[in-house]
Amino acid sequence: IGQIEDFVARKVDAIVVCPADSRGIGPGIRKANEAAIPVFTADIAAQEGDVVCHIASDNVAGGRLAGEYLARALQGKGRIAIINHPAVTSVLDRVQGFKEAIAKHPGIVIVADVGGQGVRDKALQAATDVLQANPKLDGIFGINDDSALGALDAVQQFKRSGIIIIGYDATPPAADAIRKGTALKADVVQYPDKIGTTTIKKIKEHFSGMQIPKTEPVEVGIVDKQALDAITNK
Repeated sequence: IGQIEDFVARKVDAIVVCPADSRGIGPGIRKANEAAIPVFTADIAAQEGDVVCHIASDNVAGGRLAGEYLARALQGKGRIAIINHPAVTSVLDRVQGFKEAIAKHPGIVIVADVGGQGVRDKALQAATDVLQANPKLDGIFGINDDSALGALDAVQQFKRSGIIIIGYDATPPAADAIRKGTALKADVVQYPDKIGTTTIKKIKEHFSGMQIPKTEPVEVGIVDKQALDAITNK
């Protein structure tokens, strides 16, 4: 919010915000609104304030990809958990898409949906509690790679075999874990460079007087060991 106030004082022409707290950033965005400075959000949406356009990965679609992959890997049956972080709008979208995909498979039951705050140590703690409460767990969806890697840490500490973990972001540590054949089997991949270029494009269109949508989704994909090995061998 202090940074936005500084931008307002400098009378910039537009502000791009990537909120760490979707709700908490509202007062800052409203300050820009009062100064008639257009605000665009990238990657993570704001829940309050007037935003011209939100540009981000299609997180609902990404969640569906994760759910579909896990459902195939489990052959439509099993007990699964979600390591969540509902304070962030993009995470809510990911979990929505994931649950939509899982709902198509009545043989799969979500037995736990717990908060890991999107950081590895908290996710480790959350996953530990889930594993202790569910001795027959088959799968875990981590809403980002810190969540997935924290879950992986817990699975390895408990020496639990057969659990399939799906992550989100395809960061280098997660990609390494997938290549090594750990319980982390796949990761939804985003294209942040495209989010950035699309954001600049929408700002230009706005200043050109064009009508632009309130949201602009950017495609996502999913990678597993086979896909990562193919990229490495190119």
